[in-house]
Amino acid sequence: MKVLITGTAGFIGNRLAERLLERGEEVVGVDNLNDYYDVTLKEARLAKIKDHPGFTEARINIEDRSAMEALFAKHKPNKVVNLAAQAGVRYSLENPHSYVESNIVGFMNILEGCRYNGVEHLVYASSSSVYGANTNMPFSIHNNVDHPLSMYAATKKANELMAHTYSHLYDLPTTGLRFFTVYGPWGRPDMALFLFTRKILAGEPIDVFNYGKHRRDFTYVDDIVEGVIRTLDHTARPNPHWSGDKPDPGTAGGPYRLYNIGNNAPVELMHYIKVLEDCLGKKAEMNMLPLQPGDVPDTYANVEDLVADVDYKPNTSVENGIANFVDWYKAYYSHS
Repeated sequence: MKVLITGTAGFIGNRLAERLLERGEEVVGVDNLNDYYDVTLKEARLAKIKDHPGFTEARINIEDRSAMEALFAKHKPNKVVNLAAQAGVRYSLENPHSYVESNIVGFMNILEGCRYNGVEHLVYASSSSVYGANTNMPFSIHNNVDHPLSMYAATKKANELMAHTYSHLYDLPTTGLRFFTVYGPWGRPDMALFLFTRKILAGEPIDVFNYGKHRRDFTYVDDIVEGVIRTLDHTARPNPHWSGDKPDPGTAGGPYRLYNIGNNAPVELMHYIKVLEDCLGKKAEMNMLPLQPGDVPDTYANVEDLVADVDYKPNTSVENGIANFVDWYKAYYSHS
């Protein structure tokens, strides 16, 4: 099987490419290695896979229509996983245009590539942020999600709508995965765990928003990747019981599916920080701050559909996951 993965220099995309290469798939990896964060970290991730005989690298922007058309025409992938995106809720308040370019225009190019090149299944990253102002916990894919609170969330919701249209019009199987607060080794430097670790080790104070009362469904990267692979192997199918009289947001009359991938066990931010302190053997100095615009106080994933359809439920504890991250962080930065 030939799988086109966008975002192969990224946190999740790189680990997914590793896993698929290990099981014998061909991987065509797309990434533009932009400087949103440390490019040397992206290069180091790529170095783990770039010499694998099954890996082909393409350094292009997914928003470059002609380049994406040529890529699809040349490689004719069987399946596609779109993980390339402009990420981050807070940055979307500063630079909303970059989210439209990558997350909307780029995703449109991917949908068109799938449509015209016989792709069997498109799996794409959505986000728990689409739940926005929803407060009914745990968040279910069968809930309405029409109240996003950031431009990032709005673009992810838009991806789900665009995918639905292509599943309906062109019978293209699409599966959207709503990731819940991903963390782990090789993570992004703008993510809380990375920022906290760097600052605690440097003796600098950390910013703790919402006065530490956030509850997050922290999900370990390997659990996310396992969920991606399981759903990639389980091609989306129409829901024969779907009705326009009582429309189910998580399925459709066409081959369209949505799933949450979360740990199904929300953890308070203060506990997360305490676990990190224990792993580092050092206490954090904290700036306690109010909730930031665009942020939501709590996330909690209902994963019943993921369990029912692909027999998988993430289960890595934050104690184990943070310990693995700290081991990686110390090893990586002692050699860089």
